[in-house]
Amino acid sequence: MTETTFDIVIIGAGPGGYVTAIRAAQLGFKTAIIEANHLGGICLNWGCIPTKALLRSAEILDYLNHADQFGLKVGKVEIELSKIVERSRQVATQLSKGVEHLLKKNKVTVYKGYGKLKGKQDLLHKIEINQETKVTESLLAKNVIVATGARARTLPNLQPDGEDIWTYREAMVPKQMLKSLLVIGSGAIGIEFASFYRSLGADVTVVEVIDRILPAEDEEISLMARKMFEKRGIKFHTTTSVTSLVKSSKNLKAVLESQGKKLELEVEKAILSIGIVGNVENLGLEGTKIKIENSHIVVNEWAETGEPGIYAIGDVAGAPWLAHKASHEGITVVEKIAGHQNVHPIKRENIPGCTYSTPQVASIGLTEKKAKEWGYEIKVGRFPFIGNGKAIALGEPEGLVKTIFDAKTGELLGAHMIGAEVTELIQGYAIAKTCEATEAELMATIFPHPTLSEMMHESPLAAFGRAIHY
Repeated sequence: MTETTFDIVIIGAGPGGYVTAIRAAQLGFKTAIIEANHLGGICLNWGCIPTKALLRSAEILDYLNHADQFGLKVGKVEIELSKIVERSRQVATQLSKGVEHLLKKNKVTVYKGYGKLKGKQDLLHKIEINQETKVTESLLAKNVIVATGARARTLPNLQPDGEDIWTYREAMVPKQMLKSLLVIGSGAIGIEFASFYRSLGADVTVVEVIDRILPAEDEEISLMARKMFEKRGIKFHTTTSVTSLVKSSKNLKAVLESQGKKLELEVEKAILSIGIVGNVENLGLEGTKIKIENSHIVVNEWAETGEPGIYAIGDVAGAPWLAHKASHEGITVVEKIAGHQNVHPIKRENIPGCTYSTPQVASIGLTEKKAKEWGYEIKVGRFPFIGNGKAIALGEPEGLVKTIFDAKTGELLGAHMIGAEVTELIQGYAIAKTCEATEAELMATIFPHPTLSEMMHESPLAAFGRAIHY
C-alpha cells in the first residue's frame, strides 16, 4: 500500500475540522481530511443547523398563533410535521454539499473512513484509514489535528433506545406529533428541544439535577428564563434526578426523585440531554503521550497534546462544546504552525454562547457571581426590553440585557441577554471584548434607532448611572 505524505492531516470534518482544513490549504499546506460519515459533522448534519431549522418553524407557528395581536386574522393553523422535518433535513444536506464544494475548491484531499494513529515513520506521524474494519489508505503527516467531536452522554439507568428514549438525533426526526415529553437536562440542547416541542403543542416537563435551569448562564438570567418558559407552559423540576424510565403499555413511566421524595410521571417520549462524551476511542491514542481526562483529550492553550505534532480541537478537547470554538481553535493551530507572529491563544471568556429557544438566551464572559469570585469590584447594568421602542413594536417586550464591568478600569467583563434575537445581538459584545473595550467606548458608540441593539448601549449606561430610557 502506497503512503501519501501531507503537511497536515485532520481527523474529523465537523465545524472544527473542515474549517481548519480550508485555512491550512489557504496557507499553502498540503492538507488532507478524514471523515467517516458526513462532511460538516454532527453540528451541520445533526446538531446546530437542522435544529435551528426546526426552531424556525416553531417560531413562525408561535407568530401565527398570536397573529390577532398584530391586527391579522389567520384561519386554523395546521402542523405538517413531516414537512417540518423534511425542510430541516434539506437545509442540512444543502450545507453539507456546500462544505464538500469548499474543500474541493481549496484543493483539500478528502478521505472517507476512520482515521487511526499508527505511530511514527521517518519522523512523520502515520495514520491508517479504516472502512468497515478494512484498512483502505495509509497517510504520513508532519502534523495531525484530531477533531473527532463528541456524542451524547448516557447513564446506566438511562440508556437511549431510539424508540422511546431519545438522544438529539431521534428528537430531530419525530415520526408523529407528541402529546407529552420529558426532557432530562436543562442545558442549551435540552431547552431548545423543550421549546420546540412545546410550540408544537406537547406537554413538556424538564428535569434538572442542580437547583436552576441553564446552569452555565448568569443566575439572574436563569431565573428569568424559567419564569418565561413556565409562562409558555413548560414545567420544571430542579434539584431532581430521574431514577428510572420504564416502558409501560404505550408510554414511559418516569420516576423522579428530589430530596428523598419520589414522583411518578407518565410521558410519551423522553430526551436525554445530560452532556457529552468525547470521541477518543479507536484513534490509536494509547500508543502516544496524549492524556485523556473525563473522556476528553488534554491540551494546552495552543491545542497541543502531550505528543509533539499532534493537536486536538473542538468538542473532543473539552468545554465549551461549541462549533465556533472548534473552528477558531483550528485556525489558531494552523496559523501557529505556519509561523504567524500575531496568533493568540483563545480566551475562553471571549467565546459567546447561545440558546435558540423562545425566548433566546445569549452570553459572553463572566457571570456576576464569577466576577465577584475572581475578586473584581463590579458595576452591573440592566436594561429591560420593555424600555426599548423596537422591542415593543415587535411585540417582544419581555427580556433583559445585563452587562458587568470592572468598576476600577471599566473593562467589560461579561454580558448576559434574554429575549428576542439576542443570539444575533451578542456578537456586538464579543467584538467589544476582543477589542478590550471599556464602558467609555460602548457609551461613545452611536447605535441606530429604532433597533434592539440600542439596549446594548443603555445597559452600559445603566451600569454607570446614566441610562436614558429606564
